[in-house]
Amino acid sequence: MRFRRLKSWAVIAAAIPTALGLSAVAAPAAHAETSPDGANDWNCKPSFLHPRPVVLVHGTFENMAFNWQKLSPALKKAGYCVYALNYGGAPDAPIQGTGEIAASAGQLSAFVDKVLAATGASKVDMVGHSQGGMMPRYYLKFLGGASKVNKLIGIVPSNHGTNLDGLVELGSLLGITQAVVKAAPAAGEQITDSDFLKNLNAGGDTVPGVQYIVLSTKYDEVVTPYTSEFLNGSNAQNVLLQDKCANDTNAHVGIAFDPVMIKFVENSLDVWGPYWPIDCGNPLG
Repeated sequence: MRFRRLKSWAVIAAAIPTALGLSAVAAPAAHAETSPDGANDWNCKPSFLHPRPVVLVHGTFENMAFNWQKLSPALKKAGYCVYALNYGGAPDAPIQGTGEIAASAGQLSAFVDKVLAATGASKVDMVGHSQGGMMPRYYLKFLGGASKVNKLIGIVPSNHGTNLDGLVELGSLLGITQAVVKAAPAAGEQITDSDFLKNLNAGGDTVPGVQYIVLSTKYDEVVTPYTSEFLNGSNAQNVLLQDKCANDTNAHVGIAFDPVMIKFVENSLDVWGPYWPIDCGNPLG
């Protein structure tokens, strides 16, 4: 457990100085504009069993190649048309997802339109990690996305913000939080009770016509408390990983590589079956 938590913080610690223009600390290794395996085949056509293309939305300080190196090929192997984008960062920069979230939602909107035009589908399903599970909600609520999205699956999404276990408050006292927010507006917008989140969640967490599924882990050390990830609404399902697989100690970053998460997403996308049960010891068979 401790190793996974330290690994998660190592990734974050590497990303933040880079975003601030400080020392050249190693960022996520995958080349930012390289599509993850299985994604962005623009000749792919949805099938009867998998009628909707799947759009993968990475998290803050991430990029599509790093975030989806496990899930994307798994979904492609399962028969889905899979698409992934970078947003909220300079083209080809290894650090993405740092720009203002409303602008990032606009990029997502344009990408979804491109996917629908290429595949001929009427709607997509979405899977997002961290900010990538929350930012699409802005697209759904304010940019007309509700008519183009069937399902949003959020993996440890920052739906109601984070206090980073008090580190936001400590950072404010030390002047660090302000520096991060200036360099990465999306980070500030994901702080609990930010103006952005107040606007996003005003009037309800969900919009009609879209299914929302949230997968959280109680070991999340980035979005804290982890219960802030959950959504309210009759069309929302909230699942705590440890309620299903008690021995799974994956945290915020590690869950993106968790075979249980992959199977959970596959089950959640399946038009024929339930999102659970999963064999926790051998989730992918």
